[in-house]
Amino acid sequence: MKFVPLTKIWATIFVSILAIAMKTPELLLALFGVELLVMLIGGILLRQWKALFALIGFSAFLGIVQYLGSWSVDSAIVTALRMLTMTTIFMMLIVTTKTQDLTVALVQQCRIPYAYAFMFTAALRFVPDFLRESKAVQEAQACRGMSLEGNWLTKIKSYMTVIQPLMLKSLSRSETMALSLELRGFGNQQHTFMRKVSLQAVDYVAVLVMLGATLVTLYTLWGVTSSAI
Repeated sequence: MKFVPLTKIWATIFVSILAIAMKTPELLLALFGVELLVMLIGGILLRQWKALFALIGFSAFLGIVQYLGSWSVDSAIVTALRMLTMTTIFMMLIVTTKTQDLTVALVQQCRIPYAYAFMFTAALRFVPDFLRESKAVQEAQACRGMSLEGNWLTKIKSYMTVIQPLMLKSLSRSETMALSLELRGFGNQQHTFMRKVSLQAVDYVAVLVMLGATLVTLYTLWGVTSSAI
């Protein structure tokens, strides 16, 4: 069963709202467990486990920063889990949606100006390319004798030999894209799309179910908070 990008965007919004509303680690863990179950059923978990582990590491880092600022273990855990649930659902949106379809949904259905939608999807499109180029540059510099061993100052100097080529490539890519967009009339207000991503019956049902579940959960959380007060 496939959903159109707008349904996935609504799912991202609903999960983000719930993650912000939830205040306990148990609820956030349950929400993250639902995300893992959906990823497993959809076949995403096995293909994107490296990205998921990277998100877990990033969330743990934010939790440590929160702990150093508040010296509260509960606050640090909640912050880490909240970030993990929000970034995981966003990752699911990105890996299961083509950038062209996402652009169409943002422009035609979300009524976002084309320039902003294009900037958003273009940034997503070039992230994998940037990572591949970074790895290629590191391998090329390693073949030339670059070493990352030593103290932190030595490592920074070594990484500069990787950053400089990447910056030059990024500038060249930006210039090429600017010329391509200008030749294709990027500033024109009339835009046509080859693909259609209109909502189907299953999408309406999914959005209504997610909306109902979100409202019920928020009402339950509000009731628990009010009784506690």
